[in-house]
Amino acid sequence: MQPILKPLAALVCLALAGPVLADCNGNVTIGEGSAQIATAVANKTVGSACLNELIVDTAAEGSNYGNHGEFVASLAKQVAKWARHRDITWSEAVQLLRAGAQSDVGKTLKVRVIAFNDFHGNIDGSSLSFGSTVDGIPARTPAGGVDYMAGLVKQLKAGAPNSVVVSAGDLIGASPLNSSLFHDEPAIETMNRLGLDFNAVGNHEFDEGRDELLRMQNGGCHPVDPNSCQGNQVGTPYPFEGAKFDFLAANVVDTASGKTLLPAFGVKNFKGNRVAFIGMTLEGTPSIVTPAGVAGLEFRDEADTANALIRKLRRHGVESIVVLIHEGGFTSGSINGCSGVSGPIVDIVSRLDDAVDLVVSGHTHWAYNCTLPNSTGRTIPVTSAGSFSRLMTSIDLTLDTRTRDVVAASAENRLVDRNNVLGATDPIVPVAEISDIVANYNALAAPIANRVIGAITADITRARTAAGESALGDVIADAQLEATAPANKGGAVIAFMNSGGIRADLQYAGSAAGEGDGNVTYGESFTVQPFGNSLVVKTFTGQQIYDLLEQQWAIGQYADGYRTLQVSKGFGYKHTFVPNSSPLGGHYVCDGSVTLNGVAIDKAASYRVTMNSFLASGGDNFTLFNQGTDQLGGDVDLDAMEAYLSGHAPVAPGARDRIQHVASCN
Repeated sequence: MQPILKPLAALVCLALAGPVLADCNGNVTIGEGSAQIATAVANKTVGSACLNELIVDTAAEGSNYGNHGEFVASLAKQVAKWARHRDITWSEAVQLLRAGAQSDVGKTLKVRVIAFNDFHGNIDGSSLSFGSTVDGIPARTPAGGVDYMAGLVKQLKAGAPNSVVVSAGDLIGASPLNSSLFHDEPAIETMNRLGLDFNAVGNHEFDEGRDELLRMQNGGCHPVDPNSCQGNQVGTPYPFEGAKFDFLAANVVDTASGKTLLPAFGVKNFKGNRVAFIGMTLEGTPSIVTPAGVAGLEFRDEADTANALIRKLRRHGVESIVVLIHEGGFTSGSINGCSGVSGPIVDIVSRLDDAVDLVVSGHTHWAYNCTLPNSTGRTIPVTSAGSFSRLMTSIDLTLDTRTRDVVAASAENRLVDRNNVLGATDPIVPVAEISDIVANYNALAAPIANRVIGAITADITRARTAAGESALGDVIADAQLEATAPANKGGAVIAFMNSGGIRADLQYAGSAAGEGDGNVTYGESFTVQPFGNSLVVKTFTGQQIYDLLEQQWAIGQYADGYRTLQVSKGFGYKHTFVPNSSPLGGHYVCDGSVTLNGVAIDKAASYRVTMNSFLASGGDNFTLFNQGTDQLGGDVDLDAMEAYLSGHAPVAPGARDRIQHVASCN
């Protein structure tokens, strides 16, 4: 029972049954664990409780002292009051005060960091799911949604008087229709009510350019879209209130002014103990977003940027430092493990100053809980909570209140369990205010989202073969080729689709679980391709197509093949690239293996090729797409997908037989 409830319980007992004395055994102790101090003072009854219960000196009782002196001062006031009222003798008061002074109470302070990443505007968790066999989480376990996230935040804060909620980027962008249609204002408004404190800017925060990102922070209506500022309909302020939390971008510099676009860090003060949160996005952001979105901005090295801030933070009396970075890694196994960790985050952490105590990462959509060596070889916690609101990380930091530095840390990835599938004794209760906002936005989007545009025969997923091909990638590439094959639409014979632009699977049931009829709605299709890219047709030589395919494994690409291009029917090739093994920047496409309709392409001939507008401008580091000639613009990619799904209903999953991995080209 919490200390504040004990006197109340005692009063109830007195009212019902007369005087009841607490059963106080032994002597008074102060502190906990191996540092506990035993006294010769009997654990007597004072009022209706025991002395041991009245001296709030353990974390379990809710002790929250900014330093040891604060505890001693509090104890002195308490024992003096008891002595004046003759509950204890002055000699006993001195003994208790001496024990308190000798104890460790208040010498450390617990701070809980509640973290997530890659939310991508997934405000509604009703169709989200997660599974991890190794963690005992069944496949398609309902998980996520901002109202359930907020419920978990309330639980985690209840046991932690000092807490902070942080995000490692991509809070917005590449979002489902119920957020994207309203320019992700729903994501910001619900995060305000969840209690988010800091969000490191991710690459998707730049999808609509710097001005729109600044509007997300500062508020106000979109300059041209009437779907903006729906507060009067959904129960939020009008005009759009903007973020009540801070966007952080330490390594994003305006080249004209030389200043950071947004604050480099934020600081939280926990009873005199200050913790800094440095926010950054990946240095390679310009290669994976539309160039116009980052025009005039410089993205600097992540480790160098963080290290350069250490001296400034220390001048401000900050010793506890957390890095929130939108860059990450890859692991295998448990969501709370770190098996076979790889990826950019490993190198970044290895170069961080020893002053950094914790790294919260993102971008790769992987869930892991690591300790990685920094520049001195000391291991520090590095976490990631997957994506789309389905997991959150609870991180407990122990601060030394004398040095104000972190001396211990522990972390756990937690499922945002909607149906209490894991049987928690304290199930997550969604926050009603947030649930209402989500429901209201769903109602506004419903006429568009629920329109059936086609049908499928089975789940069509992003799962890739060893060669890098997915069934959904096949279908999207085919849809784009069909839309641009007519002579007046570009006369395309090949279509390429970037894997990173495919944001979700098409599920036969249309939801996380249950039966379905295979119908695909506009909202589901939008979730798969939420960027609103237009189709572009350009002319390339056969040699340029070879060079383009080699760029899939260029320096700066993901070693796991994340950026493998998806290809249309009739096109095929062989390669020898092995994810996470083959060096980037090599040549892996087998000469003579690139074919169109069964015939090897002629390196000197010209071919009309379709891509989306993101790729057409060199997105995802595919600079070869810029070399195409005779450009012709076309339909929006989502319109092409709708026409294909309706015209071929029901659509079967792609066969995934267009790209072949071989051990050798010989």
